[in-house]
Amino acid sequence: MSPNKIEDSNPHLLLINPWIHDFAAYDFWAKPLGLLQLAGIFRDCGAQVSYIDCLDRFHPRLKSAHHAGRQGRGAYQKTKILNPAGLEDVPRQYSRYGIPISWFQEDLAAMSRPDIVLVTSLMTYWYPGVQETIQYIRDAFPDIDVVLGGIYATLCQRHAIHHSGADVVVSASETGAVLKALSKATDLNLAPGFDDKCLDANPYPAFDLQSHIPYVPLQTSTGCPYECAYCASHFLQPRFQLRSPESVVAEIQHWHQAYGVVDFAFYDDALLVNAEKHIIPILEKVISLAVPIRFHTPNAMHAKAIDDYLAKLMARAGFETIRLGIETADFENRSHLDQKVTQEDFVDSVQALQNAGFTQKQIGAYILVGLPGQSISAVEKTIQVVKSAGATPIMAHYSPIPHTALWPDAVAASRYDLDADPIFTNNAVSPCQQEPFSWQTLSHLKNLIAG
Repeated sequence: MSPNKIEDSNPHLLLINPWIHDFAAYDFWAKPLGLLQLAGIFRDCGAQVSYIDCLDRFHPRLKSAHHAGRQGRGAYQKTKILNPAGLEDVPRQYSRYGIPISWFQEDLAAMSRPDIVLVTSLMTYWYPGVQETIQYIRDAFPDIDVVLGGIYATLCQRHAIHHSGADVVVSASETGAVLKALSKATDLNLAPGFDDKCLDANPYPAFDLQSHIPYVPLQTSTGCPYECAYCASHFLQPRFQLRSPESVVAEIQHWHQAYGVVDFAFYDDALLVNAEKHIIPILEKVISLAVPIRFHTPNAMHAKAIDDYLAKLMARAGFETIRLGIETADFENRSHLDQKVTQEDFVDSVQALQNAGFTQKQIGAYILVGLPGQSISAVEKTIQVVKSAGATPIMAHYSPIPHTALWPDAVAASRYDLDADPIFTNNAVSPCQQEPFSWQTLSHLKNLIAG
């Protein structure tokens, strides 16, 4: 970062959510929560904060017909582009998801000169979209420092330093250090605006900077006490922390009353842990508000924690989309993956949800597909177990993630050089299967789920 301090007493920070480059992408309640949390902190500390969302489904130039979605979800605009190097032979269409390049250029041109630009990143294999976004930022503001953070920057920091085009690359665990550096550069005292020990003390994410607020992601906790072999949550957030139920409900009230938000998506990795002191009092307070809102759980919940009482609370509070984590029905040989659910736990949780009035369509269970050494018959078995229990199987194609316990097995099993380039971890190409991506296999599994 430039050693020259910004002289303006009210510095201007520009935050940008980059494009996605992928074979498929859809807005399943996906927002750059960390970036918008930083926006809230900067704004509370007196900075001018601007925000450009390259994925904006509600960009002012879009016709209202493009806004159509269900319970906040919806399709991104997309532009066909060439497959990335190394994946040219994949028989799927690669695209840039988000607003057209010309719109982004014009939005940048209309922006008053920022003092610093912050860009976030999500999936590791989406980094080409990050690269392209930063290139256009460079064109517009060639002498402004660009800081990159987020998941890709954390999990693949060395790659991001060499390939992203950013001046500074920071990991999720370095938020405090980033704020101190920005404080030094801007003469703003930003560090006190962030408290990593008391989540209740932090300001709400700045969702109001968006063109429209179709839904609000809620994070009632950070981290996860489990250390599943396929998940990087423990690396990204080493400490498991809970917000108070009162602060969570106050945030729900704020977005509903001030902006009419109806749909809320829980982003927690461990929403139901310590349920008696956390999610249960949250839902009890929500029910007492008697407001028309809906809750969705795109992150899998731990089935073991769901009993009849909690399931009934979820129904009364307005839960619409239930997602459970089963991953595989090979319960006798899954200890190397996780130890968070047994078949009995799963069946009992689905029964409790059904007793509370949830339908099979509402109760989804994620099934990991494409694990190292996994056979199609193992996936077929899991599909049957989920359906027999009364839930809907949802395929979650495995993406190898650095810094997880399963990463070495993934590297050994993959037909790609995963260590060489994060692009090869794209779950759309089944990177840990020896056979290339097959539409026939995918169609077979989809038909089994639908049948």
